[in-house]
Amino acid sequence: MDKNLNNPDLDEKQKALLICIQYPDMDKNEAETHISELESLVDTMGAEVAGSLIVPLKKRSPKYFVGSGKADEVAELAEKLEAELIIFDNELSPAQQRNLEELTEKCVIDRHEVILDIFAGRATTKEAVLQVGLARMEYSLPRLTRAWTHLSRQKGGTKGTRGEGETQLEVDRRIVLNKITRLKKDLVKVREHRKTLRKQRSTVPVPTGAIVGYTNAGKSSLLNILTGADAFVENKLFATLDPTTRRVTLPGGQKFLLTDTVGFIRKLPHDLVDAFRSTLEETVLADFLIHVLDISHPEVEEQYRITLEVLDNLGAGDKPMLVAFNKIDLKNNNPARDNIGLNHPDSLYISTKTGEGIEKLSERIEELLNKDKKIVELLIPPDRYDLISMIHREGTILQEKYNESGSVIKARIPGKIYTKLEKYLIT
Repeated sequence: MDKNLNNPDLDEKQKALLICIQYPDMDKNEAETHISELESLVDTMGAEVAGSLIVPLKKRSPKYFVGSGKADEVAELAEKLEAELIIFDNELSPAQQRNLEELTEKCVIDRHEVILDIFAGRATTKEAVLQVGLARMEYSLPRLTRAWTHLSRQKGGTKGTRGEGETQLEVDRRIVLNKITRLKKDLVKVREHRKTLRKQRSTVPVPTGAIVGYTNAGKSSLLNILTGADAFVENKLFATLDPTTRRVTLPGGQKFLLTDTVGFIRKLPHDLVDAFRSTLEETVLADFLIHVLDISHPEVEEQYRITLEVLDNLGAGDKPMLVAFNKIDLKNNNPARDNIGLNHPDSLYISTKTGEGIEKLSERIEELLNKDKKIVELLIPPDRYDLISMIHREGTILQEKYNESGSVIKARIPGKIYTKLEKYLIT
């Protein structure tokens, strides 16, 4: 399965052989889906997929993960394909990586390391850079004796593994431990600063929402279309890692803050979930979630399940949620699309490319935010402008007039401030 045959930069890309393990409880289609996702990850990392191999396996081998005979087959196939990298979809132990590299004389990495590499190249904010650095150091520490010290490179990216001088750097264990200690200290400082900013934001209690979903489903595009923001958008996995928060004003005047979060993916390494907890915290703190799904993807239902599973693990599974199927302009590519409406009767159908369905989504968001609010008419005395400010912050002023007695206001307000305003109700 040769890739990028028309790519002029083909010679600059390393060729990779992908290995997926098919356990007895997996069918061939599921294994092929795993390989397809790994292909997307490898493409995002910047390597070329030279070929792939699905290996049926009942029990993993402590030496090579796969059996000795299959390990020899992997080595022969990599040589035949002229692959410089062998990438396993499953996580390898440090010993298994070393043994496979000695057998194949190739650089052997796993899905975990691929994702680390992508994250390292995509992180932009100080916090994300520190988090990725910490995850990389902790991952590399037990692997320092590997012949191919992939994560010790000074310049990230798979291309840096070329050349013996770069690929076989000896990283001193004490230096790595010192780096881990320093990174943890720096992260504490950054997180304290983040808490301060969050407290400042909470002093003006505006409703908050978070966009969640599988990576590459169109979350950043939705943020852009709802807010007029310019969040980075690219048709690659993990195109954006850092949380981006923007203010949204709905057609009815309701204001709220909306955050784009890191995309979920099958088998996301646990240390990266922890490393990006600050990004994912926005889902826990949000008043509601918008779950974006790619309706054109053949595994859309599985992606729906995975996202819900991650949200449950984060403690955000019980949040009010709007489900939005994106890319309806491409929905004819999904043969299972007719069942989606039956499985998700309250979902929305949108296209961030054409704008279709965005108006309906905005209406549903407004309905959700106003669900527990009451419409009232109030007469606020001239000396109580603080109450008017509170209504602006926590509710929506629908109409405002003035007379000699003060401000006559028609507003939609949440129940939590109703008692403070009850004495000013116009009956």
